[in-house]
Amino acid sequence: MTLQESTYKTDALIAEDIDAYLEAHQHKTMLRFITCGSVDDGKSTLIGRLLYDSKMIFEDQLAALESDSKRSGTQGEEIDFALLVDGLAAEREQGITIDVAYRFFATEKRKFIVADTPGHEQYTRNMVTGASTADLAVILIDARKGVLVQTRRHSYLVQLLGIRHVVLAVNKMDLVGYDQATFDRIVAEYRAFAESIGITEFTAIPISGFKGDNITTSSENTPWYDGPALLPLLESVEVEQSRELASPFRMQVQWVNRPNLDFRGFAGMIASGQVRPGDAVRVLPSGKTSSIARIVSLEGDRDLAVAGESVTLTLNDEIDCSRGQVIVAAQSPLEVADQFESTLVWMDEHALLPGRAYWLKIGTQTVSATVAEPKYEVNVNTLEHLACKTLDLNAIGVANITTDREIPFAPYEENRDLGGFILIDKITNHTVAAGMIHFALRRAQNIHWQATDIGREHHASMKHQKPAVLWLTGLSGSGKSTIANIVEKKLARMNRHTFLLDGDNVRHGLNKDLGFTEADRVENIRRVGEVAKLMTDAGLIVITAFISPFRSEREMVRGMMQPGEFVEVFVDTPLEVAETRDVKGLYAKARAGQLKNFTGIDSPYEHPEAPELRIDTTEMSPEEAADLIIARLIP
Repeated sequence: MTLQESTYKTDALIAEDIDAYLEAHQHKTMLRFITCGSVDDGKSTLIGRLLYDSKMIFEDQLAALESDSKRSGTQGEEIDFALLVDGLAAEREQGITIDVAYRFFATEKRKFIVADTPGHEQYTRNMVTGASTADLAVILIDARKGVLVQTRRHSYLVQLLGIRHVVLAVNKMDLVGYDQATFDRIVAEYRAFAESIGITEFTAIPISGFKGDNITTSSENTPWYDGPALLPLLESVEVEQSRELASPFRMQVQWVNRPNLDFRGFAGMIASGQVRPGDAVRVLPSGKTSSIARIVSLEGDRDLAVAGESVTLTLNDEIDCSRGQVIVAAQSPLEVADQFESTLVWMDEHALLPGRAYWLKIGTQTVSATVAEPKYEVNVNTLEHLACKTLDLNAIGVANITTDREIPFAPYEENRDLGGFILIDKITNHTVAAGMIHFALRRAQNIHWQATDIGREHHASMKHQKPAVLWLTGLSGSGKSTIANIVEKKLARMNRHTFLLDGDNVRHGLNKDLGFTEADRVENIRRVGEVAKLMTDAGLIVITAFISPFRSEREMVRGMMQPGEFVEVFVDTPLEVAETRDVKGLYAKARAGQLKNFTGIDSPYEHPEAPELRIDTTEMSPEEAADLIIARLIP
C-alpha cells in the first residue's frame, strides 16, 4: 500500500468515525433543566462545573477563565466556574445572576440545555421564563443557610409550572465540613414544605459545586450518602414523552403552507398524541371536520407523526383553517371557551389593571383579553390566600379572564402548550404576565348570545343615520362637556337621534361605586364602552365626554365598535390653560394634595397618537369645534 493510499484510507476511516459520532449524537435524548434557588446558592458555579467536567470548554475559554478567576480574587489555583455563565458585566460586578443564561452541553449518554435563573426576588419573572420549557429543576440550597424565602418561592413556581422532576442540591457542603446532620436537617425541612405545595417526590444530593463533590462521581467526603451523583442522575432521568404520546392528537397551526395552487398544508408542532394519514380530525374553534390526506416533512411524506415533531398536514377537504387554530382528533376534541379561571404570575413593574384589555397569546393564537379583579394572591411562604384588588411585580394570584372570542384550550396540568399563555400590554408590547389555565368558567357554557330578529342595521335604517361614537377625550377643564353639549344640540336640530354620555353624569348612577384609582378609571371606561356599544346597536349617535386618560382603554372601546364607527376627538388644551378654567377648584385641591390621582397632576394623561380629530381650544371656540366634529361625522 502506498503512502497516498494509506492516507486516503485513514481519511476515510476518520470520516466514517465522524459520521458515526454525529449519527449517535443526533439520536441522543435532550433534557432541559433549570437551576434555581436563593441568591449566592451557587447556581452559576454548578453549571460552570458541569460544563468543565463534561469537557465543553475550549482551551482558549479555559485560559481566559483562569485569568478572570485570578482577577476576581479566587484563592490559590482554584477556578471560579461561575464566570463561565455570568456573562453580563453587571452580574460579574455584583456576583449575582440577573438574566436567564442558557447553556448547551452533552455527555456520551444525553444532550442538555440548562437555564441558570436569577435568585433575587426582583428577577422572579426571569426565573419563570427559564422554567417554562424545563423538564427538571435543580433547586440549590446553601448548606450554611438552609431553606430560605426564595427557595420556597422557586419551589412553588416549579410545582405551578408543571415541572415533575425535582433535584434538591444542598450545595457548599465543604463549608460545613460535609456534616450529615446538617444535610438531613435541611432535607427534612424542605420535605415538609414541598409536600404542602404538592411536590411529593424529589432527589436530595449533598454537593459542592466549587470542589466538585457528587457532581460527576460520588465523593469520598460524603461516605454516608449512597445516592447518585448529579450528572449520572441527569443522564438517567426519564423525559416524560409517554404521557404526551398517549394523549389524544392536538396540533396548533403555526403557518398555512401554500407554495402553489396545488398544495395547501398546515404546519406546526404536534403538542400531543400521534397522527396517521386517514385519521379523522376536527379544526377548532370552528368545529369543521375532515381527514388527514398527507403528512409532509423535510424527509418526505410520513406514515406517522408523534408529539414533539414539526410537520405539515394536508386535509382531504377544503375547510377554513388558519394560524392559531388547532387540529385535533375528531372524536376527542378540546374544550372551547372564552372565560377561564387562571393563575397569573405578574411580571411587569406596573400593576395589573383589572378590566384593561391585554393581548393574550396562547400557543400560536393571539386574542384580546381582560382580567377581572383577582380572587386572591398567594403568599408563597405560608400558602395563605390573601385578599387583593390587583397584582404587583412578581405576585402570584388567581383571577378570571375573558377573551374577545372563543379559543380551544386544555388545562395547564394536562398540557403546558395548550394551557399556558402570556399577557402582553397593547401599548408597550411588553410581556406583563405568565398564566396557567385551570378550567373554563361554567357561565361560559351557560350564557349564549341571544339572536334577535331586529338587528342593528334595521335600527339604523329606521333612524336614517349611521351609528357612531364621538369620543371626546382631554384634560379636566379642556372643554369636552361644553363642546359635546353643543354637538348634540346641533345634531338634534338636524333630526339626528343621539345620546350624550358625560363623565360626571355616569358617576351618579352606573359608575357611582367607582373611585379614581387607575383600576377604577379602567373599569369606568370599560362600562361606558359597553353602554356605548349597546347604543350603537340601537342605531344611535353616541357622544361621550370623558377624560379617559389611558390609550389602552380608548383602544379597547374602539375595538368594541364596528370599523369606522369610533371617532376619537382629542380636545387638546394645555395644562396651564385648563387650570385657568377650573371652575370647580379641582386643580387647586390637587396641587394642595387634597385630591389624589388627579389627571395631569399626580396621575398621567396619555395623549392620543392618531386621533380622527384634534381640537385646539386655544385657537377655536366651542361652536367652531362642534362644527368641525359634525363635518367629520356628516360630510
